[in-house]
Amino acid sequence: MNRRTYIKAALASASIVAVTATEPQKPIELHVDLSVDPAKEQEMLRNFRTIFRPAARNQPGFKDVKMLKLRTALQGAGPEGANYRFVLTFASEELRKQWIATATHQKVWPTVENTLKTKNYTVLLYDET
Repeated sequence: MNRRTYIKAALASASIVAVTATEPQKPIELHVDLSVDPAKEQEMLRNFRTIFRPAARNQPGFKDVKMLKLRTALQGAGPEGANYRFVLTFASEELRKQWIATATHQKVWPTVENTLKTKNYTVLLYDET
């Protein structure tokens, strides 16, 4: 390969990498079906609202977090044993992973998790399309 061809190839590769790196990433949503112990339901809600959510809001890439209480399954079966769904939205999966690796997350998630009947919960990751 002559020098001119090599330089053209290198520049073309660099421009492809630059375009890929600047493309906006679409947010992700994490859905977690939880079986909250009815005796600890108010504790879980208090911890979610006053401990977990405020800590999550301070993280880079945070978009939203919700705790949804299952009312009824209108069609098909609801998630077995689950009475709540935790929904976390981040700007990217990479930023969500950074958040869960923090000491803060290690401190605040157990305040919710310790109110569950079981820690065998379903975790689903969705990409926004």
